[in-house]
Amino acid sequence: YRRSLNDSPAYRLNHEEVEKSLEEGIYYYENMSPTEAVADDFGAVKSMIFERQKLIDGKPRGSGEFVELAAKTVCVAAGTSPNTIYEREYPGTFKKDKWNNFFQPHTLNGTFHEDENGFFTGYNKDGKYITYYGDNHPRYAGNVVKAMASAKDGYPNVVYAVFGKATERPSEPQSSWFSFRKMLDGELLATVTDVVRLTKTIVEIIVHAPAAARHFHPGQFYRLQNFEKYSTSIEGTALTMEGLALTGAWVDKEKGLLSLIVLEMGSSSRQCAMLKRGERVVVMGPTGTPTEIPENETVLLAGGGLGNAVLFSIAKALKENNNKVIYFAGYKFGEDLFKREEIESATDQVIWSSDAGRHIDSNRPQDAHFRGNIIQAMLAYHNGELGVERLYPFHDVDRIIAIGSDRMMAAVKAARRDGPLAPLMKQGHAAIGSINSSMQCMMKEVCAQCLQKHVDPITQEETGFVFSCFNQDQPLDMVDFKNLNDRLKTNSLSEKLSLAYFQRLLTIHPIEAV
Repeated sequence: YRRSLNDSPAYRLNHEEVEKSLEEGIYYYENMSPTEAVADDFGAVKSMIFERQKLIDGKPRGSGEFVELAAKTVCVAAGTSPNTIYEREYPGTFKKDKWNNFFQPHTLNGTFHEDENGFFTGYNKDGKYITYYGDNHPRYAGNVVKAMASAKDGYPNVVYAVFGKATERPSEPQSSWFSFRKMLDGELLATVTDVVRLTKTIVEIIVHAPAAARHFHPGQFYRLQNFEKYSTSIEGTALTMEGLALTGAWVDKEKGLLSLIVLEMGSSSRQCAMLKRGERVVVMGPTGTPTEIPENETVLLAGGGLGNAVLFSIAKALKENNNKVIYFAGYKFGEDLFKREEIESATDQVIWSSDAGRHIDSNRPQDAHFRGNIIQAMLAYHNGELGVERLYPFHDVDRIIAIGSDRMMAAVKAARRDGPLAPLMKQGHAAIGSINSSMQCMMKEVCAQCLQKHVDPITQEETGFVFSCFNQDQPLDMVDFKNLNDRLKTNSLSEKLSLAYFQRLLTIHPIEAV
């Protein structure tokens, strides 16, 4: 709620933006507070309901008068709050200002000290520093123009502080500036080393990205994109990928290699199979909170489809922490199985399940295959119908980690709460689901595409929302899977249109893929 445009941050910080918007025909309906988004028969927004506000004792209050306005698109202002989440994840890394809103600015000029004109954060460890600009900086927060100015103002200060009086790149090839740039390129630039087809619809992208690989922990993910510069152009359309949130299946920290698993569904994921060896790509991450790895527990892993890729590194870490691991791996078709050796090496027992397709023969005497869904496979295992020993009865299981489609995880939640698995499970066991919601920025609590609704496990009443990109591992009993399913459908129309246009382009100019 704003009393007028004069009160809005956009007007106070950069009134020209408001003036130009009026010139372009944008209308402002003032003194209105949104109360409801009205959906049509297809679940898409058709209108918004607002309550007119009025001032009472100098504060805005609802008047009881409601107005409904037609709307096909609703844009929510994200605000300009600085992203200081890293300090919450790793307390003590940065010092915050006295209002606890921003990182405290520091200068570095022979000494390191607090200064509102500085461009360094409070990070000072072993001669290493971290700079910051834009909306994260208290002097430059508020609008795009100021944010851009921060880089111009900050550059000479940082170069002078770190590299002495040189404000330009020195010509000597052995200079500290040249060595520093070369080191950064080697650490941060990502290059495709191989593209491997695992199944008809799943592709593995192996990338050389040393810093990204070295900081990976099980359960985290990455954001992958190609460069428009290196992309193919067909009829004036550059085949560029949107940012894809992809699983980190495995890493080789010594070689700087990172494995990303892709399920081909839309136009962007289809392009992953067209990446070439040696092609430079954008890899952001790792991001997301690592999966909690307990010690000396009995853990049941439930993986569905591509979710099995997430569990490779988690299962390995569980075994390394002296946990007992039983794995129920579900697939729509038996032909969808991939990375079998990695699964077997990190588990004590595997029960494969598939709805159709080929039978998955067992390589180990303790493993078995079941024709049906993953819940049915669990019941068959408990009832001794698979012809193998029950290494870990369900009443011994301390923790369940379920990763798969929203329907698969919802089925696990229901079966163990008040379904057929409920009387078989250990009382008080932990149940975690990796929530793969819609994501755009993947930068932790910025764009809000990944907001996930939580409900009270008993009353099922709403308790709040969490950002899935910040922590994708959430208590199964608190996740509102109906809400998740609805959110996963929000981009379905644009995704279908993009895929149809992409397929049309490929009929004009076929491109080789793995």
